[in-house]
Amino acid sequence: MTPVLRFRWRDDADRALGLPTYATPGAAGADIRANLPEETRADGLLIAPMTRALVPTGLSVEIPPGFEVQLRPRSGLALKHGLTLPNTPGTIDSDYRGPLGVILINLGDAAYTVAHGERIAQMIVAPVVQARFEVVDTLSETDRGTGGFGSTGRG
Repeated sequence: MTPVLRFRWRDDADRALGLPTYATPGAAGADIRANLPEETRADGLLIAPMTRALVPTGLSVEIPPGFEVQLRPRSGLALKHGLTLPNTPGTIDSDYRGPLGVILINLGDAAYTVAHGERIAQMIVAPVVQARFEVVDTLSETDRGTGGFGSTGRG
């Protein structure tokens, strides 16, 4: 079954930017664009080094039950400018109906200006499984046991 996401434009959105789109037939993520308020569209949104910003998309989304949307960084912005998402992957739950924003952080050494209409993140639609939780007195044994960080070695 192919899930259908329903979008609603925010009142101040530039609708000419369109909905998220898959750049190629094999793309796993749909590109999301910055949809800046009208008063900042010409200058863009400046993100200084080591600071964060919530970038608006101009959209609200309705995700079908049993699915989530994950927001992930765009590799080109990460490699070339140090822009990434601090909470990657960001999760949007199926019962959220508020504005869709993307938190960007600039880990680079130079300020970066996000342009109106720029592709800023990618959106992955994924199924959700909710688990049951229970308390037990013992857990099953494994070869690894309680070995934690780095316990399986390198290579």
